[in-house]
Amino acid sequence: MNTAKIGKNTYIADTAIIHPNVEIGENCRIEDFCIIGYPAPGRFKGKTLKIGNNSTIRSHSTLYEGSTFEDGLKVGHKTLIREGTIAGVNFQIGSLNDIEGEVRVGKNVRFHSNVHIGKGAVIEDYVWVFPYVVLTNDPIPPSGLMEGVTLRKASIVCTQSVILPGVTIGKGAMVGAFSRISRDVPDCKIAVGGEGKIVGDIDRLKHKPTEKRHPWMRFYREYPDEFQSELDSLLLEMEEVLSRNHAESR
Repeated sequence: MNTAKIGKNTYIADTAIIHPNVEIGENCRIEDFCIIGYPAPGRFKGKTLKIGNNSTIRSHSTLYEGSTFEDGLKVGHKTLIREGTIAGVNFQIGSLNDIEGEVRVGKNVRFHSNVHIGKGAVIEDYVWVFPYVVLTNDPIPPSGLMEGVTLRKASIVCTQSVILPGVTIGKGAMVGAFSRISRDVPDCKIAVGGEGKIVGDIDRLKHKPTEKRHPWMRFYREYPDEFQSELDSLLLEMEEVLSRNHAESR
């Protein structure tokens, strides 16, 4: 007998598979050939998969049991999310993502397509991860060790970058495209290239249409109204960090 709990006004495609240990909220959409609540091994075996209200999971995606997603989850096509993942509201994931489990994700986080997140990563609020990014976790593979990457609030990791085990990318920091980061990146700094060189503060980057400089909260506001005051506070934090950085560089 299937004991899954399905909320009101939730659509589930005929070809989707819903396992017993699943709770899906209201006004959700589960599309064709999804597997929801795939049995997990180890300590997550038999644990409930919880999916919040107003969530959408596109075709051919698989979510293991033992994870919790708050309202507004959006998952693209052919994405895998393993057990023990906990995510805040409005988590948006593109297609062909691989999230290897025991990952902590804050609110309003956005992954583009073809992203790999190693087990044990911690990703804070308002983080952006762009296509083909890899967050690793094994310092001397294959060792069985796990040192997850941390992406702090409002940080950005650009396309085809690799973050090595145990590294922390600071608040509001940016990792440029095609970078390999093997050491921590301080708050509000830019790191680029194969050596992850720090090349300056993020406010050296300008949004050409508006002429406003980073941090991105100055010019990008496409979040629900209830988060705008929080973005204002986050912007103030970033500006204080930049002010200190500039004073130290004089």
